[in-house]
Amino acid sequence: MSPVSLFIVVLAYFGLLLGVAWTTSRNANNDSFFIGNKNSNWMLVAFGMVGTTLSGLTFISVPGAVGRDGFGYLQIMIGYFIGYIAVAYVLLPLYYRLKLTSIYHYLDVRLGRRSYQSGAAFFILSRTLGASARLYLVVNILQATILDSLGVPFWLTSLVILAMILLYTYEGGVRTIVWTDTLQTIGMLFGLVACTVFLLHEMNLGVLESLEHMRSSGLARVFTSDIDSPAYFWKQVLAGAFIVVTMTGMDQEMMQKNISVRTLADSQKNMLALNLILAGVLALFLFLGGLLHLYAPQVGVSASGDKIFPAVAMGHLPAALQLVFMLGLISALFPSADGAITALTSSFCIDILGLKRRTDLGEGAQLRIRHRVHLGFCALFLLLVMAFKWIDSASMIGVILKLAGYTYGPLLGLFAFGLLSKRAVNDKRVPWVALAGPLLCALADFNQQALFGSYRIGLELLVINGMLVMAGLYLISSPDKANVAYSVR
Repeated sequence: MSPVSLFIVVLAYFGLLLGVAWTTSRNANNDSFFIGNKNSNWMLVAFGMVGTTLSGLTFISVPGAVGRDGFGYLQIMIGYFIGYIAVAYVLLPLYYRLKLTSIYHYLDVRLGRRSYQSGAAFFILSRTLGASARLYLVVNILQATILDSLGVPFWLTSLVILAMILLYTYEGGVRTIVWTDTLQTIGMLFGLVACTVFLLHEMNLGVLESLEHMRSSGLARVFTSDIDSPAYFWKQVLAGAFIVVTMTGMDQEMMQKNISVRTLADSQKNMLALNLILAGVLALFLFLGGLLHLYAPQVGVSASGDKIFPAVAMGHLPAALQLVFMLGLISALFPSADGAITALTSSFCIDILGLKRRTDLGEGAQLRIRHRVHLGFCALFLLLVMAFKWIDSASMIGVILKLAGYTYGPLLGLFAFGLLSKRAVNDKRVPWVALAGPLLCALADFNQQALFGSYRIGLELLVINGMLVMAGLYLISSPDKANVAYSVR
């Protein structure tokens, strides 16, 4: 299919998103933008969150990583299952009991204002870096497959895509994203299933027969028993559980959609449904990755990592499947950024600027401030996408998980201390402790051989970071039992 035809498809898809946005954002206000007026349908939220959770990172990087790691990602998925249960039955009841708009207000109630602002600041840092990295991955593929041949520069592609996202999230916020994420999840899953079915048919293989071929080629290995390896089984399971607890349960973007559901029971149904759907979808992505690595040598494709799926799809699939791949890719693109920019705007306005506490500002003034913040985050995303273009890593999933280990660790430490202890902290010192955790982790990470010999830190960096922050908070705390009604001990 020609680049011009694919470009027209992208524009048509965006027109559909704008139509959804126009329908859902009528009579929208700040409450619509921040929490969807607490009236979101839990089934829509659960299904739409699949697209947000997976994004372009999963669509491209998970199949690409099979050549290197086999089905080792299943170890992390076991941890995901545990993590979602914890979020549903530990964190969500707390958020609903406090009737939160921003989940970081919990830290204000339990620990103090500086703790609250520290948590919000690390969320803003984490989500800005992670979401812009995910966005870069998909924009880069669109650039290589369509826009380079049309003479469009990368910076202009990034600018136009962010302008598109700005247009359909500007007014409706969460109320719009609940619906657009559902639409985008359908597009992404359709692309996944269609490409999988085609590759099976093209290689004349059944599911069981293809799995046997993957096993004999070393692509279906799952478990790693070497304790020194970053992929060691228990490291991956533990990391998977804490990735979900932090990157879902302590992440304003993900929880903003959950707490937009009317009741706690429905929100918990959403979380459990997401858990089950996600397990099936991720397993299918791994299976697709195995098929890609079986098929690529047959058609002379030597690409690996993040490049193998686009190389096979755009170079060796029929025009109709190229169109399906592109629809799946752009369906994965927009959830990478739209919900993130909305959540970042919400967190900055509520947690940093304190709009909910500003009685001197009317609805109109708050709306103008929110619009400026929204524009500011779009501009920041553009700068970061250009920075990732300069870095150009071979596997963005590794980059994003490494960033998460550094930036979500302080959130894990803050929430864990608040939930698991009954001590009161010296709130003024909390920001310094929150900064010390990632700095110590960086020191250990860059000196692994000298400190640990053959042992290599993997995804457990997130847990280590959280434990360091929690230990630091203990050192600046006292036995005073302030606000312990919001701990679980």
